[in-house]
Amino acid sequence: MALAKEIMGSRLIFERSSLASSSSPFQSRLSIKKRTQRTQFSINPFDPRPMRAAVSGSVVAAISEDLVKTLRISTVGRNQEKKEKEEEEKAVKFKVRAVATVRNKNKQDFKETLVKHLDAFTDKIGRNVVLELISTQVDPKTNEPKKSKAAVLKDWSKKSNSKAEKVHYTAEFTVDSAFGSPGAITVTNKHQKEFFLESITIEGFACGPVHFPCNSWVQSQKDHPSKRIFFTNQPYLPSETPSGLRTLREKELENLRGNGEGERKLSDRIYDYDVYNDIGNPDISPELARPTFGGREFPYPRRCRTGRSSTDTDLMSERRVEKPLPMYVPRDEQFEESKQDTFAACRLKAVLHNLIPSLKASILAEDFANFGEIDSLYKEGLLLKLGIQDDMFKKFPLPKIVTTLQKSSEGLLRYDTPKIVSKDKYAWLRDDEFARQAIAGINPVNIERVTAYPPVSNLDPEIYGSDLHSALTEDHIIGHLDGLSVQQAVETNRLFMVDYHDIYLPFLDRINALDGRKAYATRTIFFLTRLGTLKPIAIELSLPPQSGPNRKSKRVVTPPVDATSNWTWQLAKAHVGSNDAGVHQLVNHWLRTHACLEPFILAAHRQLSALHPIFKLLDPHMRYTLEINAVARQTLVSADGVIESCFTAGQYGLEISAAAYKNRWRFDMEGLPADLIRRGMAVPDPTQPHGLKLLVEDYPYANDGLLLWSAIQTWVRTYVERYYPNPNLIRTDTELQAWYSESINVGHADHRDAEWWPELSTVDDLVSVITTIVWLASAQHAALNFGQYPYGGYVPNRPPLMRRLIPDESDPEFAKRTYELNQNQIINRRPLNLTAAVPFRLSLFSLFSGSPGSVNSDVTRCSELIRVPSLVEGCDYKHWLVLMKSPKGYPPRNDIVRGFIKTLAMALGRVHEPLTYKIRSLPDVKWVLPDSFIVDGDSGYGGEPFIDGEVVPYDEKYHADWLRDQTDDDAKNRVFKKKPRRKRKKKLN
Repeated sequence: MALAKEIMGSRLIFERSSLASSSSPFQSRLSIKKRTQRTQFSINPFDPRPMRAAVSGSVVAAISEDLVKTLRISTVGRNQEKKEKEEEEKAVKFKVRAVATVRNKNKQDFKETLVKHLDAFTDKIGRNVVLELISTQVDPKTNEPKKSKAAVLKDWSKKSNSKAEKVHYTAEFTVDSAFGSPGAITVTNKHQKEFFLESITIEGFACGPVHFPCNSWVQSQKDHPSKRIFFTNQPYLPSETPSGLRTLREKELENLRGNGEGERKLSDRIYDYDVYNDIGNPDISPELARPTFGGREFPYPRRCRTGRSSTDTDLMSERRVEKPLPMYVPRDEQFEESKQDTFAACRLKAVLHNLIPSLKASILAEDFANFGEIDSLYKEGLLLKLGIQDDMFKKFPLPKIVTTLQKSSEGLLRYDTPKIVSKDKYAWLRDDEFARQAIAGINPVNIERVTAYPPVSNLDPEIYGSDLHSALTEDHIIGHLDGLSVQQAVETNRLFMVDYHDIYLPFLDRINALDGRKAYATRTIFFLTRLGTLKPIAIELSLPPQSGPNRKSKRVVTPPVDATSNWTWQLAKAHVGSNDAGVHQLVNHWLRTHACLEPFILAAHRQLSALHPIFKLLDPHMRYTLEINAVARQTLVSADGVIESCFTAGQYGLEISAAAYKNRWRFDMEGLPADLIRRGMAVPDPTQPHGLKLLVEDYPYANDGLLLWSAIQTWVRTYVERYYPNPNLIRTDTELQAWYSESINVGHADHRDAEWWPELSTVDDLVSVITTIVWLASAQHAALNFGQYPYGGYVPNRPPLMRRLIPDESDPEFAKRTYELNQNQIINRRPLNLTAAVPFRLSLFSLFSGSPGSVNSDVTRCSELIRVPSLVEGCDYKHWLVLMKSPKGYPPRNDIVRGFIKTLAMALGRVHEPLTYKIRSLPDVKWVLPDSFIVDGDSGYGGEPFIDGEVVPYDEKYHADWLRDQTDDDAKNRVFKKKPRRKRKKKLN
């Protein structure tokens, strides 16, 4: 107004250029028109029209630049406000409906039920579950994402008593047409109790229903004040994230990473790294102290951090949480209720140790005496005198593999028959089945092609001594090569091997010093026959160098030629099976498909947003792995856990696993094709369907595995190419690169400097990395896990724990030692599954046992043939029926008996003679069978006795019934004439 009064009544034209700097980018024109009785100002600082020349006689004045700027801002602001007001008036407000699906718990304790009712009451007075919808667009006023007004879930209190598995709640939002598309939703739980939110669906937008997959526990606001953020199922690369979601995307990742401090609560959702420093429990006993796995001494993958305090005894060890208390994993990684019930039902160890401790005592009270008692576990069952009533016994959750039977007041457990013995009871004893399991059993990933014979160790001779050369020679296998020389067999890819020498040898001194545990480092040589099947032809058993001139550290066992060598061969295969069981469980199963995947899973949650397409691809394959690994640390690989108790390696099992991680594990070789080529089981061949040619055509693991690998790879490639049409998108994807980098440099820190890590720069690189992870988490894990009970449920087939070394025939005390190896001292076997532990002791073989009153000498016991359980009813396997060809002519019985004795004496005449002759190869011997015609008690059997190692000639006191033959004077001269056959004439029709 002051300005108007100063210039009123005059017509002025002010030239902005007269005072403004010559560089001023704009001009302003102010015109004042004089009218009758009234003066009107028209100020237009930004009039684009050219300036007219000043009128003669006009007054030229200057206006401040600040004044012009003020006029400009006020004018623009008023115009903008007017425009926004008009847009708001024009915007149409409408309502959208949200449907939230909440999953109920099937089982609730008293406290949970009480809190549930309290939440239902407080929900009526305003302590609700509150939702807030967030747009993909940014509000220009606040530069924040557009948000709807808060809405509450309706009818929570009314539906609180619903018994349905899933309950649907609704909420209504009022939004306007300028809201844009919803991209996220926040949830605030003002109740006292957490709930599992499965999904939210928004209906009413023009784009159609918008789905938010949640599948997460929403904690109470009192425990976790921040709002939970859930995104739509529409994936976005970081560079393509809508502006309204960028801040939320990063904020959610920050919440999941945590700050690396403090002890984690069970309700937390924080993913972080730590070493395996919670395996031992030194506070209970020094014997339970275990080293830290992860670091220079024992390289190992990293696990999920729990933040528990250190033990009192060892500050470097973390305090353990023992069952039944839960181990921390992020809340959403914990088993959901149905999975928890399934897992708990499969863990018989928990039942034995916690629910029915007397059951364990009953099972472990004594060893099984023979195969018949083992078979009774699957037929009649194991009688457990627990002294509990039927209705009480039914309350105990028993695993699926156990059928509960009730007779009177005693519990009877019967184990389901494993498939290995369901169709062929004696298949596990045969060499062809032993070889078949190397390529189609529970651990078909260790067999490799022999490239040099004899095999060569890769151990450092400066550490483990110079005596690392193999004891295998050409003489050991030349007779089993179908006429080929050893060199020809190697060059034609006919020799294969399962080699555990380097894995076990560094630990054997310590393992064999443990009470009741004995092991060899084994090598098994297989030959590929013309039929395309494998057969074992030699087993090398190695021990560390022994002191003394007569102590051998290596021995080679070949297929048997007599009874004694047969038992040696069977025991050698048992030791191979024990080595195989340990490597399968500790290296191939636990390390490669569980522990080594955990860093990739932790990094994925920390660096890949739920919006990231690669996270959505990996998420189904990562589920539950952290929880299973936590349970494994708690009960399986822990000090005095199931694996230490049930496997030959004992407390050194995890050290074997760490050595395998250090020396053998390579991520670039974990894919199936690369693994097959590394082991020499396949060679590249572009003409083949999968680009590989298998050297053993009938290799079921590889045949089926390549089909699955190809399917996974095709699926992953199609998915990756959809979001990464060019490699530059991969290189510039900050989240993807951060995930891969953290997986290597933090999760696998002990291998971070390895040169074999694949690059992540192209589509092929990403497809290879993702395919390998999906393969390990799905198909590879299935191959190594789900056959454990079918093959290991019958423990003699895969003995995880060996108790004695094999007696050496060169030992002068061999016969005595084999006699003393009774059944309950040879082998302790316990079936093991990472999801089901069934501890019970079994002894493998009933070797050379005899009753105290037996007249048979030690020599006879050493000369027994293969014991086939229950082949003949009543057979005690101390007496054998030798069937010989009929002698020429018709000699008297006395001569027949003497001839029989003379024949057997060729093999059993002296104790000191090597017992390596085949009874069946003796002259005129047709069959040697176990004899079942045994008279109870101490009555004479009727056979020829052996006294002091000598065959006693015919004696009347043993053969009184044969005296009748001697009284027949005409017996020797008796001649039997053969009657000629009548020829029958054929009648012609």
